Amino acid sequence: MRTGVIAKKMGMTRLFQDDGRHVPVTVLVLDKVEVVARREQGRDGYVAVQLGAGSAKAKNVAKPQRGHFGKAEVEPKAFVAEFRVSEDGLLDVGAEITADHYVAGQYVDIQGSTQGKGFQGGMKRWGFGGLRATHGVSVSHRSLGSTGQRQDPGKVFKNKKMAGHMGDRNRTQQNLEIVQTDVERGILYVKGSVPGSKGGWLLVKDSVKIARPAAAPYPAGLRAAANSNNNVSEVTEAPADVATEATDGQEG
Repeated sequence: MRTGVIAKKMGMTRLFQDDGRHVPVTVLVLDKVEVVARREQGRDGYVAVQLGAGSAKAKNVAKPQRGHFGKAEVEPKAFVAEFRVSEDGLLDVGAEITADHYVAGQYVDIQGSTQGKGFQGGMKRWGFGGLRATHGVSVSHRSLGSTGQRQDPGKVFKNKKMAGHMGDRNRTQQNLEIVQTDVERGILYVKGSVPGSKGGWLLVKDSVKIARPAAAPYPAGLRAAANSNNNVSEVTEAPADVATEATDGQEG
């Protein structure tokens, strides 16, 4: 089992295929996804890697967190998450995961917080039909209707479907297809419904129901591990950034 990645949802566009079809896709960006810490069985009781993505100003990061990032020799991160991995799936601290961690045609599970809708009524929140629109109803067409019982039990039961806060729930969408990847710009193009709003952080993992393709790198698609941590077995030079332009057939 290998690690997932942290991605930022940027919006939607479409890609044109060789046969002329266009596929609506969600654009996910991998923004400096680096390994911040390792969790090992003998020391921590479980095996996982802690990843960080994005960047945060040092003045906005608590002092214990600044020390945590300083020990890993990475810049302060805007979002941190852990991914359970197998023993041979551990990564060196400071290594950066790139978009070639996934391959075109692979299926992934994406976890995130859904769009918040605020306080909503029963019709929008639960799909109720509402009251009659004509005779016998006055200024309460979208009201909830009766919610309680008679004198016995004389109360509204818990979990009754009523008006309340809607959205902003943690959800996982399974079996979404990776249509295309852009390694140089760190972009994943995903076909399907992705939870969350633009600019939100998402956790992208290998699908638990569909086997990982043989072409997908194991333990991960890495760029470099350029630091002086003791648990780093090999240090390589990171390649220079390459300026790229938008490819043909892409919008947005």
